[in-house]
Amino acid sequence: MIDQSDKSNVLPIVSEVELVYRSKTKPSNRPLINHSQASYDILMATWDFNKLEFIEQFKVLYLNRANKVLAIFEISTGGLTGTIADPRLIFVTALKLNATSLILCHNHPSGNLKPSEADKALTEKIRQAGRFLDLQVTDHIILSSEGYFSFADEGLL
Repeated sequence: MIDQSDKSNVLPIVSEVELVYRSKTKPSNRPLINHSQASYDILMATWDFNKLEFIEQFKVLYLNRANKVLAIFEISTGGLTGTIADPRLIFVTALKLNATSLILCHNHPSGNLKPSEADKALTEKIRQAGRFLDLQVTDHIILSSEGYFSFADEGLL
């Protein structure tokens, strides 16, 4: 049992967590996502073109209730044919940002925009996890230098 009168003994052994969210962007200046093309445009404007056709990367757009972008976070960078998207990193970031929805995104260096079975399974896994946290996965965009594939537009979400 910890002696409540002597808190100095507790401080060195117990970690304290503080959650803070600070945005440098005014809400009125945040980009609005109202269709998949808007997502693609924002992603392409921020993607490193030196990596687009070279290695696979996985990023997430985090949105508020007004469908405005709070942040873009690079979850992982992989190899030529794949990368890891850890749902825990995706959701801890969403919770820290107070996001209400998210858009998954990754590139296919080959230029092939067709989602793989692994892409479909991962999307469903993350969508199901989001339901428990009241975070909606509104789309999953696969992009290349020649265009994009939207899970939402194709009825896969």
